[in-house]
Amino acid sequence: MSPIVSIIMGSTSDLPVMEKACKFLDDMQVPFEVNALSAHRTPDAVEQFAKDAHERGIRVIIAGAGMAAALPGVIAAQTTLPVIGVPIKGMLDGLDAMLSIIQMPPGIPVATVGINGAMNAAILAVEMLALADEAVAERLAAYKATLGQKIEKANRDLAEVKYMFKTN
Repeated sequence: MSPIVSIIMGSTSDLPVMEKACKFLDDMQVPFEVNALSAHRTPDAVEQFAKDAHERGIRVIIAGAGMAAALPGVIAAQTTLPVIGVPIKGMLDGLDAMLSIIQMPPGIPVATVGINGAMNAAILAVEMLALADEAVAERLAAYKATLGQKIEKANRDLAEVKYMFKTN
């Protein structure tokens, strides 16, 4: 089995956030890899990774980074693959990371999810893959169908909560 999604993080301290993407991809039966690379501490390795990703069969890259958060943009500058940036909460509640990721120059786009939004990054990656893979599309549709069911259950549970002045 070869990976088609690559999850990259600046360091393993980002794993508690990024593992949500790993779990979702695993649930969707999408082969993926996970590595730590730093745009500042291992710039040559980041460049080589980005340049080789397409040849290795990677179709989407999810890159999480905090603080200066250069990793997604540096990767996007070296590949034609779609890159999804995950700003990771650190300094300034993650606002610094989010601004670093979304402020890309013309020609170097990075799709960006919310702060610590690794699961949404994985969902977006699966949506991209589903465009060309019917089996993935079916698994994604089944997952999305459960989202409404969770809200319906929440409303049933809320109906059981009693307050003196609650009217529903």
